[in-house]
Amino acid sequence: MVERAAGGQSLPDDWPAGPEASLALNRMGSFDWDLASGRCHLDPIALDVLDLRPEEYDGRRAFLAERMPSEEAARLDALVASALKNGSDHYGSYFRFRRGDGSLAWAHSQGHVRRDGTGRPLRIIGIVRDAAEELADHAARLEADASRRRQTGVVDSTTAALAHARTVQDVIDVLRDVHGLEHFGATSLVMGLLEAGGRIHLVAEGPQEAFVPGTRWTHVDDQYPMSEVIRTLAPRFIESREDFADSYPILWPHIRGLGIVAAAYLPLIAQARPIGALGLLYSDRTGFSAEERNVLVALGSSIAQSVQRAILYDQEHDLAEGLQQAMLPRRIPEVPGAQIAVRYRSARLGRDIGGDWYDVIPLPGGRVGAVIGDVQGHDTDAAAVMGQLRIVLRAYAAEGHTPATVMARASVFLDELDTDRFATCLYAEADLSTGVVQVVRAGHVDPLIRDNDGSCRRVPVDGGLPLGLSAEFGRLDYPVSTVELDPGQTLLLYTDGLVEQPGSDLDEGMQLLTGLVEHGPRDLGRLADHLCDVVDERGGEDDVAVLLLRRWGAFIPQTGGRLQQEVAQNDPEALRSARHMVRSAVRAWGAGQRADEIELAADELITNALMHTEGGAIVTARVLTGPERRLRVEVEDGSSALPRRREAGESGVSGRGLLLVDLLADTWGVEARGSGKCVWCEFRVPNRPGA
Repeated sequence: MVERAAGGQSLPDDWPAGPEASLALNRMGSFDWDLASGRCHLDPIALDVLDLRPEEYDGRRAFLAERMPSEEAARLDALVASALKNGSDHYGSYFRFRRGDGSLAWAHSQGHVRRDGTGRPLRIIGIVRDAAEELADHAARLEADASRRRQTGVVDSTTAALAHARTVQDVIDVLRDVHGLEHFGATSLVMGLLEAGGRIHLVAEGPQEAFVPGTRWTHVDDQYPMSEVIRTLAPRFIESREDFADSYPILWPHIRGLGIVAAAYLPLIAQARPIGALGLLYSDRTGFSAEERNVLVALGSSIAQSVQRAILYDQEHDLAEGLQQAMLPRRIPEVPGAQIAVRYRSARLGRDIGGDWYDVIPLPGGRVGAVIGDVQGHDTDAAAVMGQLRIVLRAYAAEGHTPATVMARASVFLDELDTDRFATCLYAEADLSTGVVQVVRAGHVDPLIRDNDGSCRRVPVDGGLPLGLSAEFGRLDYPVSTVELDPGQTLLLYTDGLVEQPGSDLDEGMQLLTGLVEHGPRDLGRLADHLCDVVDERGGEDDVAVLLLRRWGAFIPQTGGRLQQEVAQNDPEALRSARHMVRSAVRAWGAGQRADEIELAADELITNALMHTEGGAIVTARVLTGPERRLRVEVEDGSSALPRRREAGESGVSGRGLLLVDLLADTWGVEARGSGKCVWCEFRVPNRPGA
């Protein structure tokens, strides 16, 4: 039995026991609360616990409630009411009360409910004790536990964040995140990576504007903390400014004014070998507990694994990027009659290197080939396939094949390679003197044309399957579309990384690109940079290649400079009209000195088209402006069969047509036009006086 201090009553034998019963017995008093009258008797020790003088306590329970914060009084009343209502004999609770000086303190109360024979509660007797020291110790334990959980949580969250870091810079950015370092109390960090020959490369410099001269490259034998932990493979905890100054006299004078008072340098060890070191710098710490050291060592181990992955990723990425850059044209050739700008931008975040490429191919007769393409995948294999395709396309174009044949042969080449990759591609062959551009598309996005007034439009182009797939499925007949590019207009070729965005379809991307071009700089180089910068800003995850080709010269409408006549099979009248048109063009354009040559060559081309094809022909005569004035005759038919020169026998009446054209014209050639072809010849003619 525990005797009450007043009233002669004792606490019941079944009073609950616990660890609290042995705490602060000299500060444990009793109370007797009469529920009917509301009066509560406190013994002297209870009054002392609650910081009450006997003369100021009036014996009312309500007086005690007034000394408590309102939320505490309400909570304690609710606890007592619940015990009285549900028939419980006991209750207990910690509560806060106000001392005489107004400060808050903790106490603990336990009560035993006395009831009559019917179970009606009559009184509550119990104890009240000082709980300040107990809760202070408990709070310290809780704070220590919370601190451990926070630090362990930081290690876990940092490890989770590092799992998404691809590059060394990504790792540094994760570690510099204030939500990570602030939980360890660190103000900044330094990091060095170990390279060949024992050199240490500083990749994270610590506080801003605090770079220490001569520390960009150091050695494992130098007297720096980073060198020491790499050399010894053991962490180094610097616990005071004096420790820093005594241990590293070379470094300390440079950082003395930065407010650094402690540091933790951790070796970064992966696969049992050092790869670098990490330093956490503190401005408000003295010493490290054993538990804190263990947590930091665990953090260093996790960071080391991430840094090793990042180093390998950077090496592979740099190798692939170097491979791709080596396979792209080292320089763009000067093309008379055109201005050209090209750009390639790799997507470093979230992806490896890709297979995007561009190429510019000078061709005979004032023509130029422009290629843009994208090999499936984002790795070194894609870059290798891209390099081979670029070389093959250039070779086929330089051999003089038509654009459709160039694309078909490239598809066969890719299909026969030991790879499962396919590629999209667009090949445009432009005659810069006439502005005629023949376009072949293999699963690629449509080109754009920017007009002289800045407006931009999409150019729908018939297309075939991507390279590799068209050969596999036997669909090598690529349609050829013809576009006319006036002087001052710009042809835009690009890969899908410029128009594809998460959450939007291709049409929306094309509309956005059209708007960017319309409002972009007029200068081609600046426009190309602007398009790539926009991709960087929106965080594009695909590579981007851009090729812009602008035809030189002011915009001059070709009124009166182009005549055309359609000639059908078995239509002598149309044939006479075509011959008359050529004769009139020769006189009108001042080419009378070569009238016979031009008319004879044109007649041979028209006759060949009507005799050796099943359909009619379209005859076009035009004047080409430039450094030298030329008259060009074109005969277009619906046959894809290419003409060839034949040797006529002594008595032969045919076979001399192309031979005559070759002798009479200054230059001639064949171009694919849709499902057919165009045979053309050109004659230099004198400039008109005053032209």
